[in-house]
Parts: sequence; C-alpha cells; structure tokens
Amino acid sequence: MATHLSDRPPTSGLAADAQTFRAAACVLAVNRLHQGDFVEDPFDRRLTTPHAMRRMSIVASLNYVTTADPHRPSDESRRAVAFLAHRLVVRGEGPYAEDEFALAFHVDEWGDAEGRTTESAVAVLEAAAAACEVSA
Repeated sequence: MATHLSDRPPTSGLAADAQTFRAAACVLAVNRLHQGDFVEDPFDRRLTTPHAMRRMSIVASLNYVTTADPHRPSDESRRAVAFLAHRLVVRGEGPYAEDEFALAFHVDEWGDAEGRTTESAVAVLEAAAAACEVSA
C-alpha cells in the first residue's frame, strides 16, 4: 500500500498559507500525531487535559493553528486541507470528491494509515509549506 506525496501540481485556486502548514507541523511535533479522530479521547472519558494539548490529527492541527480549537475549521484551515489533500495519495488515489468533508477524509485517511508516524506527518506539512512558497 503506497501512500506518498503526489507529483501532480496543486489544483489551481487552492491558495494556502505556508505559515499555516509550518505552525501545524510545530503543533504536531510537540503534541504528536493521533490516528482515528481529531484528538485523543475526544469525549474526555480518560483524559482531562485540554484538547489543544492532546495528540491530534493533521486536520485537527490545521484547525487548531487557525482557530485555537482543533475541532473548529476556518476558511484558512479548509484551504490548507484542500491543498494538502490534492498532494497526498492513498492506495494510489487522490480525494474521492471535492467537498470539504471528502478532502478532510482523504487527509485523515493518509494520517491514519498503519505505521504512519508523527515525523512523516510533520514532513508532509513542511513539504506543503515549501510547495506554497514555490507556487506563490
């Protein structure tokens, strides 16, 4: 099962801010990648730490750096998720649709792949930041 960055150029009109990707990479480097939901223990059954301090998904980290809430997207986090979704390949495929939920699902599916590490998620966010600067 190959999961990697696509060689395709980003879809036109999906301007995202490199700083958003860099900030999300920093958040994940500190908090670590969580697989399966936006944050570890989202219903607070075991943990009492604030959600912003828990392990989180890539999408949650993009939400967090733009809204201070890993559960609440912003226009900027939606643009970033769309930009990233079009750069990621999961089982040989890109996103199955272009709506915000399909794009977020695709990024989450990439992040949830077995064996996915925090380091690889951080690297993808840093590569997206660099790609934003090149396409700007």
